[in-house]
Amino acid sequence: MATRDRHSRERSRESGVLVHVERRPSSRPRAYRRRRPAWVYWLRRGVLAGFVVLLVVTTWSIVGALRAPGDDGASVKLAEWGRDHGLGPAVTLAETVQYKLSPPATGGSPDTSVLASGAAIANGAVAHGPGTTVETLHARLTTPVSPSLAGEGVFVPAVTTKSGPLVQVTYVRPDSVHTSYLTGVAWMSHTLRFVLHPGFQDPGTAGMTQPSQIQPTQYPGLVASFNGGFKLKDAQGGYYDNGKTVGPLTNGAASFVVYKDGHATVGTWGADVSMTSQVAFVRQNLQPLISGGTVAPNLDANVQGNWGTTVGGGYAVWRSGIGVTATGDLVFAGGDALSVSSLADVLQRAGAVSAMQLDINKAWVSYMWYSHTGSHVTPHKLGDFQRPADRYFNPTSRDFVAVYAP
Repeated sequence: MATRDRHSRERSRESGVLVHVERRPSSRPRAYRRRRPAWVYWLRRGVLAGFVVLLVVTTWSIVGALRAPGDDGASVKLAEWGRDHGLGPAVTLAETVQYKLSPPATGGSPDTSVLASGAAIANGAVAHGPGTTVETLHARLTTPVSPSLAGEGVFVPAVTTKSGPLVQVTYVRPDSVHTSYLTGVAWMSHTLRFVLHPGFQDPGTAGMTQPSQIQPTQYPGLVASFNGGFKLKDAQGGYYDNGKTVGPLTNGAASFVVYKDGHATVGTWGADVSMTSQVAFVRQNLQPLISGGTVAPNLDANVQGNWGTTVGGGYAVWRSGIGVTATGDLVFAGGDALSVSSLADVLQRAGAVSAMQLDINKAWVSYMWYSHTGSHVTPHKLGDFQRPADRYFNPTSRDFVAVYAP
């Protein structure tokens, strides 16, 4: 009976037979669910909430960057946003891959159509405009590649007045390797007036005397414009606008200086140029390319550290620079497939006795000259750079220089 009492009786629904089923104790211990501490639950909730907040803030920041005014493309805005938010190495890596997939070409011949006017002048077969003769044009450049092409290095009047040319332009190949590219060179008379405009992002317009674009009221007399330098956090120098300073003006830095009468020069801060009551604008950028007529000896040393992080660390990329001649005229050079050395070489060939690098990479290099028909102003590009010719008629994220007739 004791054995039977340890059994339960169940009746089969199908047969009605009484079946004894033995219930044996399980060999596994009974499992118990332990309740996790409350702090674990709240920690998980906090991490999830933090992630959601970070995602929302990041998305909002990126959207704000993409919606910023100006003609910076989406890829440029995203790259700049990344560099400003600690993602510089990732941006550089992406640019490195792109650069390696499409490096600058070597050998070959350039498009010579832009040299046609220079060839015509060299052959004496072109009218030069009011007040312009062959004698008033800048001397032909000794080109980096020999023999020179027809019209290469021959200056063409771009903006002229009855008293003579104010802006002249020409093109030369940058070196004997990248022979399918042309570097644009612009000569600007020392009589011109220069105005430094801030970018609305860098250095910002707060406290500045100029807006981040050329206003319609400033169109009369406008003859040229060109890009400024690196972002100030990378420029190793400062920015000055009539008493307002952003970043410290640094001794030894290459400096573009504009005086209150409008004339401009390029020099080494603390040596060739310094602060006086007549200084209106200063834009510093890195170290001098040329000083006292001599090209700096370290141009090929630590290119990234000394001359800026180019696209993927590329050596021959879009670059620009500005210099001053012995007579006080300004010369600008800019184009693709330029090394630091070849940029300095072109500027020296154009007569610069002091010169500095400006901005680099295809998104930032630009030079325009302007023609006027009544109240209408037409911009013209010096070279085939990426940005539209009217870029400075719109709010601009980086600083630039506008040039006006005397």
